Amino acid sequence: MITVFVHRNGRTERVRDVDPTWLDPAAQVSVWVDLAAPTEAEAKILTDVFHFHELAVEDARSALQYPKVEAYDGYLYLVLHGIDFKAAQHAFATHDLDFFLGRNFLVTIHDAHRRSVTEIRDQSERAGQLLAHGPAALLHRIVDALVDHYNPEVDKLEGRLNKVETEVLSDPQPAVVRKILALKRDIASLRRVALPQRDAVGRLARREFDLIPQQLAYGFRDIYDHLVRITDEALIFQDRVTGILEAHFSNMSNRLNEVMKVLTVIATIFMPLTVLTGAYGMNIPLPEFPGGGSVQFWWLAGIMLVLIGLMLWYFHRKRWI
Repeated sequence: MITVFVHRNGRTERVRDVDPTWLDPAAQVSVWVDLAAPTEAEAKILTDVFHFHELAVEDARSALQYPKVEAYDGYLYLVLHGIDFKAAQHAFATHDLDFFLGRNFLVTIHDAHRRSVTEIRDQSERAGQLLAHGPAALLHRIVDALVDHYNPEVDKLEGRLNKVETEVLSDPQPAVVRKILALKRDIASLRRVALPQRDAVGRLARREFDLIPQQLAYGFRDIYDHLVRITDEALIFQDRVTGILEAHFSNMSNRLNEVMKVLTVIATIFMPLTVLTGAYGMNIPLPEFPGGGSVQFWWLAGIMLVLIGLMLWYFHRKRWI
């Protein structure tokens, strides 16, 4: 679907087609063409009307491109990624958002589910002055909205991290390691999304291109700062999840040590008892206790109880139990 907005004579209106005369840098108009999941026929506007380079058009038509900024003769080609967290897949799904920015035009290409473009497009239909500041300002607004949508997804990830951390510290269970490893995958996915976008927006903030005026460079610098914060949070999350994993393994090791200590104490206590019962079960003469008969059994049982008491007292004194 193609949506065309043109700003002329002090007002923005939606039109059906693009007049090629509007693309003249000397023309006093601003044009925004939005292509949402364009068909082959609709995509021909890129080459037949705007005459974009075929390699840039090929990249814009592909499903997924690395975030980047490329300068062509008279326009910029920019690729950024929208973000959607897929909890079932434990990954941040990305969607290309491609921009062609000229002196008096902006072309956006994306699939049919880009929240940032939809918001700005709806504002364009309600507010007639959205294109009044030019295509570069419109580009800034769309990119700003796109990056703002990162924050709720990062907050969701932090909430899951806090929940798993509490679970590990309060009631560690062997199954929690799966949640921790899933978090590691999510954080790695977030870094893969945020880092290249930070670099691309950073080039706009440094005003490497004449199409980005100084005032808008400050705005892109603010967006760049947001992306830096997100990448820094991803690093912090990575350190936290590593610490959580180590704490979980430490807890499991401590629990195993406690179990082994109890079993060792039990085995150690029964060792002298086994020696006594084994000795009196041999067919050789041994010293007999006074009284004979069942009285000898109680003598032996008493000695065993005394041995158990002495060993427990000794273990407790050594702080082994």
